[in-house]
Amino acid sequence: MPRLHPFPESSLMRWRRLDVPGHEEARVESVDGMWRLSGRLDVEEAGVVASLSYTIECGEDWRTRTALIEGISNGDRIRIALAADGAGRWWRDDVPVRELDGALDVDLGFTPATNTLPIRRLALDVDESAAVRSAWVRFPELRLMPLDQTYSRESDRRYRYGAMIDGEEFTAALETDAFGRVLLYEGLWVAE
Repeated sequence: MPRLHPFPESSLMRWRRLDVPGHEEARVESVDGMWRLSGRLDVEEAGVVASLSYTIECGEDWRTRTALIEGISNGDRIRIALAADGAGRWWRDDVPVRELDGALDVDLGFTPATNTLPIRRLALDVDESAAVRSAWVRFPELRLMPLDQTYSRESDRRYRYGAMIDGEEFTAALETDAFGRVLLYEGLWVAE
């Protein structure tokens, strides 16, 4: 079965939003035995104009350890600081967030970059699926909440993402490269 290729020490991705005005640039780097994902995007969705940057640090196992989101959303300054122990416990500004218990990944609802984290961590074989819980920063509300998700590897470079959002099933195909970076998030993002 095809496996993901070893991740490069440093990589850069650019995406364009397909359904609304928006673009993003993100970098993944190996730093001191950890993975650092950082990015910046400008997007306009549901009447919200946002300019956001983020930095996420993961262990070698791709489990999220910290996430910092900062920027401007509809003229308001935004800062969300998260920490995780890699075993499913989370803190926001040093305060435990019990409703996120069990989450191993952060999912920033405004970027396809964070889909790479569970794709790398799970290392699924083709025709294999896994359920995951994430610490979801929902966009455009920028509300932190748990989100139960499913990743299914349909082929060498194609995944099916699924989640129940507001009581409705959401699914999307994710076309990736050999490293698990998203090249096409069905209906939402495309790599440039």
